[in-house]
Amino acid sequence: MDPKHYYDQFSAGYENERHHGYHALVDELEARLAADYGQGLRVLEAGCGTGMILKEVAKSARRAIGVDLSSGMLGRAHRRGLTVVQSSVTALPFADASFDVVCSFKVLAHVPQIRAAVAEAARVTVPGGVMLLEFYNPHSLRYLAKRLTRPGRIAESIDESAVYTRFDSAADIRGYLPDDVTLVGFRGIRVVSPGAFLYRVPVVANAFAHAERWATHSPLSRFGGFLVAVMRKAV
Repeated sequence: MDPKHYYDQFSAGYENERHHGYHALVDELEARLAADYGQGLRVLEAGCGTGMILKEVAKSARRAIGVDLSSGMLGRAHRRGLTVVQSSVTALPFADASFDVVCSFKVLAHVPQIRAAVAEAARVTVPGGVMLLEFYNPHSLRYLAKRLTRPGRIAESIDESAVYTRFDSAADIRGYLPDDVTLVGFRGIRVVSPGAFLYRVPVVANAFAHAERWATHSPLSRFGGFLVAVMRKAV
């Protein structure tokens, strides 16, 4: 399925489960990471969706802009008062060296032209700037859960199998880097949680949320289902 059509269909119910439990925790950890790096700086979120992360980043950034392929997703971001542009992450509509920080969450795993997307992120990053690019990790509990369960439904007649999805190891990610970009390290999101169902029980949810917040910056971060590569562009 055409990815734009997929995400336009997804946009209607995208936020139904995102304001509590497991999904809210994942968004919190991603937003905190981007905000920590982007405080007082110019930040681009490549694939901003409805703007749930971008709105948090915008609170402390000097300037925060999002791009997304889906007009349906961007409609919600516009209603949040965010600055967003409709565009593909493989052809960003910005000049070279426009941003101090470029981040992307839950997007690049669905982009077949991954090297082009990483190269575009690097192109619009200033020399010395930071890229926070998230990939789906095959060495994780999330990967195992995805292999053992049916694809989730995103609309009445569409499920997750309708969109291209790729899982990348740390070695794969290193192979995508342009020559002027250095991998600084990794941060892991959803490291110890075997499934979202655990977050329906308050006591269990609190325990796992505490563990996930710790694990993001721990030696276990390499096993995050969402693996964020922290990269720096050469000066």
